[in-house]
Order: sequence, then C-alpha cells, then structure tokens
Amino acid sequence: MISFVHTADVHFGVENYGRIDAATGLNSRLLDFYKAFQECINRALDERVDLFIFAGDAYKTAHPTPTQQRLFMQSLLRLFRAHIPVVIVVGNHDNALSFGKAHALEIFGQIPLDGFYVISQPTSLQIMTRQGPVNIVGIPWPARAHVALHKDHALLSGPELAQAMSATVSELISQYAQQLDPQIPAILVGHLTVSSGIFSGSEKRAICGTDPIFLPSQLSVAPFDYVALGHLHRYQVVNRGEYPEIVYSGSIERVDFGERKEEKGFCLGKIHAKGTTEHTFIPVKTRPLVQVHVSCNDTEDITTQIIAHLERYTLTDAIVKIVYQVPPGSSDKVDVAALHAACRGVHYLAGIIPLKQFAAAKRYTGASLHDVSLSTLLRTYLDAKNIGPERVEVMMKKAALIADEQGMSLDSSCSYGFGVGSGVPEGSCDTQ
Repeated sequence: MISFVHTADVHFGVENYGRIDAATGLNSRLLDFYKAFQECINRALDERVDLFIFAGDAYKTAHPTPTQQRLFMQSLLRLFRAHIPVVIVVGNHDNALSFGKAHALEIFGQIPLDGFYVISQPTSLQIMTRQGPVNIVGIPWPARAHVALHKDHALLSGPELAQAMSATVSELISQYAQQLDPQIPAILVGHLTVSSGIFSGSEKRAICGTDPIFLPSQLSVAPFDYVALGHLHRYQVVNRGEYPEIVYSGSIERVDFGERKEEKGFCLGKIHAKGTTEHTFIPVKTRPLVQVHVSCNDTEDITTQIIAHLERYTLTDAIVKIVYQVPPGSSDKVDVAALHAACRGVHYLAGIIPLKQFAAAKRYTGASLHDVSLSTLLRTYLDAKNIGPERVEVMMKKAALIADEQGMSLDSSCSYGFGVGSGVPEGSCDTQ
C-alpha cells in the first residue's frame, strides 16, 4: 500500500481581514494559513505517509516575502527530516508569467537535498518511497506567456491560444501515460482547470474565458491511480465513481467570503493495489467567516434590529461582515459605534454594508390619449415628478404664455400617448 497526502492552494500572503499578532509580529491571517497547513503536515507525519503531494499555489503572488518563504520552508523541512518525499507543481500564483524569470518555488528545486521534486515543466518521474516506487506525471499551470512565444501560436486569439494549450497538454499527458509501467502505482499531479469543476470565491475570476480547460476524459486515463489537482478552492471529486478519480483538495483556509460556507482541509489517499485507490477528505480548523444578513422593518430602530440579529450567531474570533436591508422610504440611520461595540469579540469586522431599495419610477403604459388636452397632459407629467401644487400652477401659467406665443392652446388635444417609461409626451398635437 502506498499512502500519500494531497494538498494545494496554501496561498501564504493572503492577509485580508487580518491584524498584527502581538506575540509574533505577523499578520493574523498569515498565521491562520500557516496553522492550517501545520495540521496537514502533522497528519502526514502521524500517518507516516509515503509521499506528500503539493498541487501548486504556495503563495498569493510570485514574489513572496522572506517571512512567507520561511514559513513554507519550515513546513516542508519537517517532511524532509521524516524522509517523506515531497512533490511540488508550480501553480498560477507561483508563476512569474514573464519569460526567463524564476517562479516562486524554484528555490526548492535548487537546494541540494534529496526528497524535493519541483515540477515547473511537464515531466514524468519515478520516486522511490518506503513502500516502493511511484510514477508521477506532473503538469504545472500552463503559462500563456511561455506558449504564446512559439511561432505557431503568434497569430492566435486568446480563445484559440487556450484551446491550443489544452490540446498540447492533453497530448503530453497521453504520451506520458503510455510510457508508464502499468504495474507501478501512478499519480497525475497538476494545477489545472477541469470543465466540470466548481469555482468559488476569488478563483471565479481566474477563468475569464481564456484559460485552458480540460475535460475529465483527458485526465482520468490509465494507468493513473489518482489525479491530484490544485487551483479550484473547493474540495471536490469531478468524476466520482470513475477510475481514476480527479480530486481537488481545495484551499487550506478560506480566502474570502465567497468561500465562507466551504469546509477546508486536505486529502489522505491510499493505493492498496494497482487499480484500487481510496481517499478521505480531512477537515482542518479554520477561522470562521460569518456574513450576517438582516432584513430590517420600518417599525423598529435599524441599529436595534441588527444587534438583535447578531446575537443569533457565534462571532467570537470570527471575521464578520454585516449586510442589512434598509426598508423602502426609510433613512439609513445606523449607530456604527454601537455595532462596533456589539462586535467587540470578533477577530475582524470586515464591513457594515447597507442595501437600499429605491421606489420604482412610474412607467406610463403608452395607452391612447387622443382626447386628452395638452394642459391635462402637462399637469399629469408635473404631478408624476412630485412637484408641489404651488409650483405646478406657476409652471402651467408659464406654459400657457409659451403656447400663446407659438399660436397654440393648452386646451388642444394630443394625437398620441406617452412614451413608455420616458415620462414625456410622444407624437404631436393637432395645433402644431
């Protein structure tokens, strides 16, 4: 049996909704991600797994700070000391995107130590574990900047380039698979987008219609026993019931409120025999992100309603966002200081956001008004604009003077009705 841990998308450097931790001097959100990653490392050590798979996106950007690099290095060195091989593929956040520049994980491949396998180009390798050999095919994030430099791709549009990248990578995976010994356990590791995968939170912006998309059938091929992917932040099996299963371990911590309802963790997998693989999703303890939504009525004080609603939640040490609906016609009078006091025990108050409903503008139906005088038409228009009666009379007198100068009469009838939604007459009057 070959056992392994599969994780991805640690994103050291995500520090939104954080504050400085007094004990360490570090951002509290950086520590949240670090602690979650340590749970993953601890489980790998406790289980004495044979392989540790990291499927990309160690950092938020391709330019991590020395502090972020130190935390990630400390984590992986714990595995090295336990003689657990580590396979790392480069993700889109790790990639510098510019040709010739080093990616954020390159340093791990330069360290003269056995046990770190950093994959920045599609490759196939065989790793010797405590329980025997394992074949690995690694596919890092397909960087558009590198592929676009090829002469065959110079004139392709964005979607055409994405399709060409998908076809090229798919062909590479097929070629590598055919070259593998079918008797040896094999794992495909990649940082890729599968067509049936579910995006969440910040990663919804990653696809944009131009990133290479892969069908499950392009990845779930023999003789692979497991397909370990990173990039999508939600744990999911995109082809459950098929073999091999395509698994996203998801991000190790919640990146933003778009992921607030998702459970975070990593995968513990076991290849019992060739063609028999199982995995378990292991949740980790994460900081809760709580979005409180309050639909306020117009009979009670809005602040009082919000505070009463907050009492229904466990907010201690949570990151909290308050969204409240202002009743139509009511003024948005909220005691912000009182809300901050009510949230005194939270880790971070991300926002107090009002949602307002505006009264719908009156829309005319366009019904025939052949027999309506211009005077009635104009008065109806002024009333629809909520103009006071005294001002209406003044404007009517001015309109009568203008009409008289033009040889018209306000008592003349119109030949057409109102324009729909415009609030002004459409057509002409019979005295024009």
